[in-house]
Amino acid sequence: QVQLVESGGGLVQAGGSVRLSCAASGRTFSMSTMGWFRQAPGKEREFVAAITYSSGRSGYADSVKGRFTISRDNAKNTVYLQMNSLKPEDTAVYYCAARRTLDSGLYYGERDYDYWGQGTQVTVSS
Repeated sequence: QVQLVESGGGLVQAGGSVRLSCAASGRTFSMSTMGWFRQAPGKEREFVAAITYSSGRSGYADSVKGRFTISRDNAKNTVYLQMNSLKPEDTAVYYCAARRTLDSGLYYGERDYDYWGQGTQVTVSS
């Protein structure tokens, strides 16, 4: 059974930093593109960042570019999201996602991902 488990969320002040982790189990995701999405109250889930299996390429939403960094440790089957200079508008539930297909593309849509974690809450206070 495939599982993605996020951790690292919490309450942080504006301007602060948080690092999210997503541990994958049940199969190896070392060859899969993985991503982070978020959903704020009353809004649809949106793309945040993605990274290819080799860590050679990453992509970001314009709203987080320059502040967030996605990385992965394939030996640990874990992907990370380092979030700096946090703003109140970054408050959301953050979800980790992985693709079933093994390829080297960057993907930005929810439908491009097959496996999802349960989410972790990040709250940024002003």
